[in-house]
Amino acid sequence: MSSSFDLSKPIAIGSDHAGFDYKEDLISFLEGKGFAYHDYGTHSRDSVDYPDYAHPVALAIENREAAFGILICGSGNGVAITANKHQGVRAAICWGEELSKLAREHNDANIICIPARFVREGDAEKMVDIFMNTKFEGGRHQRRVQKIGCS
Repeated sequence: MSSSFDLSKPIAIGSDHAGFDYKEDLISFLEGKGFAYHDYGTHSRDSVDYPDYAHPVALAIENREAAFGILICGSGNGVAITANKHQGVRAAICWGEELSKLAREHNDANIICIPARFVREGDAEKMVDIFMNTKFEGGRHQRRVQKIGCS
C-alpha cells in the first residue's frame, strides 16, 4: 500500500506531558522505518500546555512543510481542537486501527491525534502505520471535505 503523503518531507510530531512516552516510542518507530521527522516537543514528562505543541505541528501542515502530523495528549481532544483551528488542517482523534483508516479514506485527515490514556503503545504504532499508508478515497468524500473549511 502506498501513501498519498509526500514522504520526502518530514513528519511533524508533538505531544504534551501525557503523550510524551508515546511520542518517544513513535519517534523510535519512525526512525526504524527510515522516516524523517521534526519533533516539536515536549521533551519531558513535566506538565505543559498542549497548545504550545499542537500549534507548531499544525503550522507545519498548514505551511506544507511536513508530510503529515502526529499529535498525542491524554484524551486527544485538546490537540485536535487546537490543530483544527488552522486552515487546511484536518486533525482526527483516533483510538483504534479502523478509525485511523477511515480518517484517511473518508476525511483526508492530515494529522492523527492519539489519546494516550486510551490507547496501548503498540496500538499507537499500528494506527500511525495505517494512517500513513492509507489513501484518501476521494469521490463523494471529496465533496464533503471541500465543505469543511470556513474561508
